[in-house]
Amino acid sequence: MKIGVIGCGYWGPKLARNFNEIPTASLEWVSDLNPERLAHMKELYPHVRATQDYDELLRSDVEAIVIATPVSTHSAIAMACLQAGKHVLIEKPLAASVADAELIARMGDEKKLIVMVGHTFQYNPAVCAIRTVIASGELGEIYYINSTRVNLGLFQPDINVVWDLAPHDISILLDILDQEPATVSARGGAYVQREKGLHDVAYLTLNFPSGVLADLRVSWLDPVKIRRITIVGSKKMLVYDDIADPKITIYDKGVDRYPYSDTFEEFTLSYRHGPEMPHHVEWVEPLRVECEHFTSCIATGQRPRSDGWVGVKVVKILEAAQKSLMNGGLREGCRLEQIHS
Repeated sequence: MKIGVIGCGYWGPKLARNFNEIPTASLEWVSDLNPERLAHMKELYPHVRATQDYDELLRSDVEAIVIATPVSTHSAIAMACLQAGKHVLIEKPLAASVADAELIARMGDEKKLIVMVGHTFQYNPAVCAIRTVIASGELGEIYYINSTRVNLGLFQPDINVVWDLAPHDISILLDILDQEPATVSARGGAYVQREKGLHDVAYLTLNFPSGVLADLRVSWLDPVKIRRITIVGSKKMLVYDDIADPKITIYDKGVDRYPYSDTFEEFTLSYRHGPEMPHHVEWVEPLRVECEHFTSCIATGQRPRSDGWVGVKVVKILEAAQKSLMNGGLREGCRLEQIHS
């Protein structure tokens, strides 16, 4: 399957490497406005054709195009690719607005082309394992989830930290809980790029219809890199640390309350302190799985796990969070009809 990549900055080369290595794809074209980046890509892949004008990819015989450009350009490039009859894999987030995201997803459906969003964590073996654990009922009723995704950099010049880092955790939550939040609130601060008003630290709270509360902390301005999610259930608790080994640990800890008590003296809570057990994960590179899934969906016509409409769901939560961030942290609805109103 002939593949072209538009955008050879930070993430584009990683995608190009995977498509060059997997047997179901052939990396044919790369495009970037920076001639130095193109020269670097030609050094890595001498057989690949390079251009500063991505229209050449649209006129070529590539079947699919990978878009790894700034978020503000996603909509225009994706729509041009779809109009040219090309399948598209678009880096997260899908677009800079719900309206643009919907246009892309709808165009893909109308033209019967694959639209897939690069929510890489949906293809992460650890996240897949967490989804299975939750579905099995081992954790019991999910009470709340706390996520921390922080480090020093990489500062983005055109989007804030919510649009850069939070899509990872939002896509994970949608995937493992199999439900969408009803409301979201956000607060944060802009320090390093204060003149641009670009927040480099933010705290998001997502409220799900089932009662699950999810708190997300994202930051480009933190001394220690942390990638950790804690899930607290009525039976057990789980910690997923993406930069640790083991990545998943399940804790047989909790609090049990007797259903009836006639007096205050009879009211007791039973604290459970059982063992902690590592949960084995068979590791493969998530980006490799994502790229293979993309080519498989094109070949078979199956809908991607992170299709365009999943991308729309993530963008509507981001847009609501952005609105909350600018209005003092008030709760905002996450349903499309609430966004449109």
